[in-house]
Amino acid sequence: MWALPPTVTALHVLSLVALTAQAMTAALAAGRRSMDWVGVCMLGCVTALGGGTIRDVVLGHYPLPWVENPFYLALTAGAAFATVLIARIVHRLNLAFLVLDAIGLVVFTMAGCDVAWQMNQSLPIVIVSGMITGCAGGVLRDILCNDVPLLFRSELYASVSVVTGLFYATAFGLKLNDEVWTALTFVLGLSFRLLAIRYKWEMPKFVFNEDRR
Repeated sequence: MWALPPTVTALHVLSLVALTAQAMTAALAAGRRSMDWVGVCMLGCVTALGGGTIRDVVLGHYPLPWVENPFYLALTAGAAFATVLIARIVHRLNLAFLVLDAIGLVVFTMAGCDVAWQMNQSLPIVIVSGMITGCAGGVLRDILCNDVPLLFRSELYASVSVVTGLFYATAFGLKLNDEVWTALTFVLGLSFRLLAIRYKWEMPKFVFNEDRR
């Protein structure tokens, strides 16, 4: 019941690392809001697994991964709870978590695209599925913490997911070598996100002040 998922690939290992990292960063956000330990664990699970859950519900793709394999729940809840115990150490690893978050964005985007493509969805739905998988968990975290979602107010994030998904989905139509294209997509998406962080690339903002005439 609690066994590791049967298919273990490099991307799958990276996704497990990313799930852990997202749960831990969510736990820190919960701590800033003075949530109790149950709230910390729940927020960690929602953040790490929320994107994939929303994607599967929208696409009608069942069973949900964490229902089929509760190991994912154990991993994310455990990572969030562990953060409570080592919060002061984790808080200092900001750079490492930025990199892990970027890895998670890219890996989850590709995973979401895979699910939609295997269901014979059209290209736009494949891209949107990748974006939901990569981004929706963080949006849920910020909403539950009563914050404007980071997705809508910081460096390029959803745009990175869209570009990654579009590049990755190109291989589906052209029937290119899966392993090579996956590696190229990973490098492209990760580089794009890290460069956006480094140089603070942002989408244009809409600023409206009704007091101005």
